[in-house]
Amino acid sequence: MSNRPRPRNYGFLEKFNHYVPGVADMFILLAWLLAGALAGNLISLVCVGAFGQAAGMEYGMLVSYPLMFIPPMLYASIKSRNNSMTRSGLQLDNSHFSPLGGALCALLVTLATLSAAFCSDAILAFMPEMPSWLEEMLKGMTQGTLWINFLMVSIFAPFFEEWLCRGMILRGLLGNQVKPVWAIVISAVFFAFIHLNPWQAVPAFLLGCLFGYVYYKTGSLKLTMLMHFTNNTFSLVMSNIDAFKDVESWLDVLPGMRYWVLFFGALLLLVLIVRAFSRIPQEQDAGNLDPVKPLFEE
Repeated sequence: MSNRPRPRNYGFLEKFNHYVPGVADMFILLAWLLAGALAGNLISLVCVGAFGQAAGMEYGMLVSYPLMFIPPMLYASIKSRNNSMTRSGLQLDNSHFSPLGGALCALLVTLATLSAAFCSDAILAFMPEMPSWLEEMLKGMTQGTLWINFLMVSIFAPFFEEWLCRGMILRGLLGNQVKPVWAIVISAVFFAFIHLNPWQAVPAFLLGCLFGYVYYKTGSLKLTMLMHFTNNTFSLVMSNIDAFKDVESWLDVLPGMRYWVLFFGALLLLVLIVRAFSRIPQEQDAGNLDPVKPLFEE
């Protein structure tokens, strides 16, 4: 047994270091996620029966959303524990910020996220109108009880979805020698798919590619969680400002040339930030993901 201290990231996430899922495992994790979603839907129905339609839906989502991720997390933690004795792994959360530094990286990814979200709005403006039932459901997630929505949208979603889509799927693909560009795209498709509708899936795919690139370059799940938090919290804040509640596109707020000037400005800023992250050196083909040795080494 090696006496060398094992690398650690913040407590909970290290439970999954030794599980590096391949392509087939991606579908297993999806199956467990769907099983959790089914259990969560049953909980929501119970809450609706107990508290009524409006309150029941809110409290039901508060319980059912994190419950959806418990089955894949349990599966991944068991697989990691079983692998930890004899197999190496890859850390979920790393800190490869040089030469930019952690504080500058955090600032840049925040600006990049807002820029990418603004640019993706141009695509949504040309999509068919969202069905009214879906629009009402999404408004319920951002315009209901504020503390519940903040917990759901700004805390739970960034943590659980980044754990799954970057920490599990992207890290697994990179660790199994899938080419980085394909690994990033596949994980972004997975991220888009779990949103279950094209009006959320399109921006989720674009943002997923950006999140994936940042994770590939830095290995930092904390950064992608910050990016996810930034995007969701900005949407939550805007949806609770009366002047923006019924706005479907920034074209409704910034008509004509002002919109396109801001669009190309945001696009240019996004390109410059991506180029800045390209300066971070790659230490291995799988991106900047630090290896973790097994507990027992031959």
